[in-house]
Amino acid sequence: MDVTVSLVTGGNRGIGLEVCRQLAARGHEVLLGARSPDAAARAAKEAGATPVRLDVTSAADVERVAAEVGRLDVLVNNAAITYDTWQRPSTADLDVVRDAAETNLYGPWRLTQALLPALRRSAHGRIVNVSSEAASLAAMGSGTPAYTASKVALNALTRMFAAELRADGILVNAVCPGWVATDMGGPGGRPVADGAASVVWAATLPDGGPTGGFFRDGRPLPW
Repeated sequence: MDVTVSLVTGGNRGIGLEVCRQLAARGHEVLLGARSPDAAARAAKEAGATPVRLDVTSAADVERVAAEVGRLDVLVNNAAITYDTWQRPSTADLDVVRDAAETNLYGPWRLTQALLPALRRSAHGRIVNVSSEAASLAAMGSGTPAYTASKVALNALTRMFAAELRADGILVNAVCPGWVATDMGGPGGRPVADGAASVVWAATLPDGGPTGGFFRDGRPLPW
């Protein structure tokens, strides 16, 4: 039986690292992407993965990785920046907003486009966009405008890719790991392993599973 090959961006710490661990424990061949080669190597050794130097904002990095990846079954777009708790939309620094969008929206978009040929060759293609309940329009407040706007757009991208790729059998979903005790989330959140399990659930959905959804712990969230 063929081994499932999974690529996780932002895999050197936090939720990304734990997703790599959990997928490797399930027998996946995990490609752990990180901007720093040293950070990727250290984390990959810890997770039982293969390190990949990958800055999702770099077109050259994305093109190189797409050329190097022979086959791919699962793409987890986890890399994200700028949980801007200090900002409000009325006074937000739009340069900060643009920087957040480069990593949180255009990065996953660019990488997904580049890796689609490999994912289309897979019999069980899966794309997981790691989002946040902060992006839910139903419960949205005024905080973290750069992060929130970029994740709203990522949710929209999820829906569009899901609609386009449904005929190819590629399942595309957005997942909120919840408030997790990571460098970005800060202390007080739930264990990293629990948040990562939400992502792994979507990455390992059976054929015929949901697509174009927004989930936490396997349960739908309001858009």
